[in-house]
Amino acid sequence: MAIRPIIGLDNPILRRKANRVTDFGANFQKLVDDMVETMLDAPGVGLAAPQVAVSQRVITVRLPDDEDARKEFGDLAGVLFVVANPEIVKVSRDMVEGIEACLSIPGYYGQVDRHESIVVKGLDRYGKPFRIKAKDWLARVFQHEIDHLDGKLYIDIATKVWEQKDAEEGETDEVKD
Repeated sequence: MAIRPIIGLDNPILRRKANRVTDFGANFQKLVDDMVETMLDAPGVGLAAPQVAVSQRVITVRLPDDEDARKEFGDLAGVLFVVANPEIVKVSRDMVEGIEACLSIPGYYGQVDRHESIVVKGLDRYGKPFRIKAKDWLARVFQHEIDHLDGKLYIDIATKVWEQKDAEEGETDEVKD
């Protein structure tokens, strides 16, 4: 496994629709392993292949696994999801507002409306089909990562975007319209 560089807004791969995964062989397995290691090292809760400069439709998602996360997410805390060719097949009518950030846009946060619950179908890392019912924060993470596969970023749909002056020291955020 290896930690891959996470690309920023200056890389056009982030704005392109990613290609479907058709080969689940050794190269794909290495990509998935590298994505997981990169996501955890960042640290992040989700990563899409285009963020590591690979135009393939695969995402990795892992919710935190601390005491607070276990209270909030129950059995889903710490679970790793790898989804190739993900497709949102059902969405709730209810929308919820929440704060999002992105490893490809460091130092910024945005307020984004997302569906409260969704159903995602896709393939696991070995090509086996499955479905995931996700709600609340997990649904938000899946929607955010799947948007990456279509060349969309949260800043495209955010109602407000904040720039954090110094993410390390937690200084006051500045609002950008």
